[in-house]
Amino acid sequence: MHLSVDSIVEVSRVSKKFGGFLAVNDCSLQVARGSITGLIGPNGAGKTSLFNMVAGTTIPSEGKIFFDGEDVTGLAPHVLFGRGMLRTFQIAHEFSHMSALENLMMVPGDQPGEHLLDVWLRPSLVRDRELEVRQRANDVIDFLKLGHIKHELAGNLSGGQKKLLELGRTMMVEARLVLLDEVAAGVNRTLLKDLAHNIERMNRELGYSFFVIEHDMDLIARLCDPVIVMAQGRVIAEGPMEEIRRNPEIIEAYFGAPAEVV
Repeated sequence: MHLSVDSIVEVSRVSKKFGGFLAVNDCSLQVARGSITGLIGPNGAGKTSLFNMVAGTTIPSEGKIFFDGEDVTGLAPHVLFGRGMLRTFQIAHEFSHMSALENLMMVPGDQPGEHLLDVWLRPSLVRDRELEVRQRANDVIDFLKLGHIKHELAGNLSGGQKKLLELGRTMMVEARLVLLDEVAAGVNRTLLKDLAHNIERMNRELGYSFFVIEHDMDLIARLCDPVIVMAQGRVIAEGPMEEIRRNPEIIEAYFGAPAEVV
């Protein structure tokens, strides 16, 4: 199966079994390059399992996953990170005893300062790279309008500020795809608007592609086109949110059900 020219991710006939339970069942979907694609569905639909397989934290039982034209099935998250696929989490993963700025500076890999011989033998290289990374971090801080908290310990930030910081961490490397996992969780409505605005700017101005798993339908409606709907481990619909909302099958499978927690 060949990846479509305009797709950055393709999931091809993927299944995932946990013991005797089939969480994802012969599922196929695409994430178009340059899109903000949403993934929704009721409890137990298989969204999280599918998301984890795309992110490399779970290996499919069957099927293939392609990223940017290459088969990446079963590759570890750190390998995918090196290829430009980054993930945020429902609960932000910050270094709580470091400042917001320092958290950003930790992201780029293989910095010369991480190697003892470079510190001893090539101190100018270490210094120049650190200045470069610090400038990049300051640029990200400015882009996200977080200057007022850049020297604050990350552990002291609000839930929404931590989510903004985690979004900023994806900007510290050359990301091609960002997987957003429940970005609205624990965020107040004011900061959620800031988050949504910055996701839109990253998509529009910087060319980031996004794959978003989310239960906040207002956020999905604002950000995502298309929206992919899963139920019972399969994709049952895909399209603009206004069409999804009118689909009787979706209303029965999702909108009539309690808000999901998985």
